[in-house]
Amino acid sequence: MGGPTVFITGAAAGIGRATAQLFAAHGYRVGAYDIDEVGLTRLAADITGKGGSVRTGVLDVTKSAQWAQRLAEFHAEAGRLDILVNNAGILRAGSFESIELSAHQAIVEVNLGGVLAGTHCAFPYLRDTPGAQVVNLCSASAIYGQAELASYGATKAAVKSLTEALDLEWERHDIRMIAIWPLFVATAMVDGVATGTTRSLGVRLTSDDVAAGIWDATRKRGRLPKVHYEIGAQAKVLATVAKYAPNWAVRTVNKYFSGR
Repeated sequence: MGGPTVFITGAAAGIGRATAQLFAAHGYRVGAYDIDEVGLTRLAADITGKGGSVRTGVLDVTKSAQWAQRLAEFHAEAGRLDILVNNAGILRAGSFESIELSAHQAIVEVNLGGVLAGTHCAFPYLRDTPGAQVVNLCSASAIYGQAELASYGATKAAVKSLTEALDLEWERHDIRMIAIWPLFVATAMVDGVATGTTRSLGVRLTSDDVAAGIWDATRKRGRLPKVHYEIGAQAKVLATVAKYAPNWAVRTVNKYFSGR
């Protein structure tokens, strides 16, 4: 078996791209997957131009057959799957009733269905790689349901629960589960998004910030298991408030930030 590997979805831009570049710079063989072929071509040129190793492929994360094919191709070439990063996601902001039902359903299919499909399909490869890890992108918007981001926050809350459950189930297979919790990140996903919380809290994180958080989290395998990693001071404060404050206080804080 060769050197360490990482398989990243939504890798053509934003957090996925930054994560692929960072892991490649640290000597990982990178599998970079997205529906954006042009973005993947640019990423591959960037990584190989710096001496890194990358394989790219088109992957619609809602299609289990595509997951199975891409994972099999990557594993056949690399011989192992050390880290799976479930990063692909979509977002629509606005009042719940103003967003068409099909858009809400698409958010669920990508943000939750994609994680379910990918993690399930990747299991045999993770199981057969000692010390394998799965990194799921959650969001601070799931700490407490956010006005104007109802469906998005709901999917991230579901991913949180899935991550926790599999961390318990898969410990016996030496598979570690990690949930990454950024607040708003300056990527194309939030371009044009103007909710109460984006106005009050701002967009303070970069893709590189989150990629660095993913890198650091996957380095930490202490004696006491840790699943959740908040990225940035704001997310850390909100998570602490949600953990220790009474529910009415958490609701009041979120109501204030959302301008309700």
